Amino acid sequence: MADTYVPMISSGVAGPLGILHLPRLWLKVSLESQGKLASGYPGIGRGFDAMTCAALGLEEQAVKDYIKQSKPTYPEFEAWVKKNAKSLNQNAIEKHNAAVRGYIHDDETRKGVLGACAISDDASAPKDAVNLNNLDDWYEFHRAVLA
Repeated sequence: MADTYVPMISSGVAGPLGILHLPRLWLKVSLESQGKLASGYPGIGRGFDAMTCAALGLEEQAVKDYIKQSKPTYPEFEAWVKKNAKSLNQNAIEKHNAAVRGYIHDDETRKGVLGACAISDDASAPKDAVNLNNLDDWYEFHRAVLA
């Protein structure tokens, strides 16, 4: 069994609350709190992690503290989010989900991911951050576990 883990839940996945990226945020912070998050992955980074916390009105440190102290299952984490989010309504969720789906990485990031994965940077290549991040995770997982 690996000592650290690449977070394999996509930002394009939502749990029962319907919030994209929330399951990945839970996984990353959970792994980080146990010292098991793969190198190069922040528990709460400046991208989708920060976007998700901000959209829901959750304090990043409170999320980290709850997960570290309680070690919740994902449904337990969603229950905590329901109780603690300052802006948990359908409009906020839809706006957040649209922002996640519509986020585009800069050219350098896109080229780096595609290059590492040996995918041509042409019209058929993914441009959105969710799919580029998926490719990056799969590449890192393969490197760490399967190669």
